[in-house]
Amino acid sequence: MPGLEDKYTYGRRPTGAYVPRFRNLGTKSDGKVGFVRGYGVQAGSGREGWIRGASQPGLGADLKRQLREPGPWRITMQGYGECLPRHENYVDLHPERTDQWGIPLLQIKCAWSANERAIREDVKAQTAEMLDAAGCKDVQPYDDDGPPGFSVHEMGTARMGRDPKTSVLNAYNQTHDVPNLFVTDGACMASSSCVNPSLTYMALTARAVDHAVSELTRGAR
Repeated sequence: MPGLEDKYTYGRRPTGAYVPRFRNLGTKSDGKVGFVRGYGVQAGSGREGWIRGASQPGLGADLKRQLREPGPWRITMQGYGECLPRHENYVDLHPERTDQWGIPLLQIKCAWSANERAIREDVKAQTAEMLDAAGCKDVQPYDDDGPPGFSVHEMGTARMGRDPKTSVLNAYNQTHDVPNLFVTDGACMASSSCVNPSLTYMALTARAVDHAVSELTRGAR
């Protein structure tokens, strides 16, 4: 971002920005972007510090002198999209490997589908357009191709449902097969949505605890 070179990130530093989901919100746009569901965008800004010297030409006193002042302002935008539930993504027990107590280790089978990859392409195109419109220079879309679970809070593996044959947990995050076991993280969710899930986890936990206390009060095991 050109200009603002008299402004520093220390003290009253710039805050982050968030662009809520704006794709596939209604029937008018459904099916026209090449994927279902959507994504939100998180943005942040700052000035490059002395660490830029690791890739900057120069040596000795001249390089140190250049790095005494901060570099240019930069803005980054990252999209966080929904990972669709698919039968191909699952967790099971390893047929051979065990831990130190002889319990089979978990093995995770998970990969991006064409829908998630289409979302990522749209994130690059849309955020680049936003930055261009905001007057940014040298806009560089990128995709580090991070694996599932890297930063988007993928969830699942112990889905919630009424039928023990097709689900692990009941409506109170209590396992169907082991009544005194509650799983209150994101395992109960089949989809990751496109927003941070922490408040949802807290709400699920509060409800599960309330149910557990009620069961204990009435003498259930």
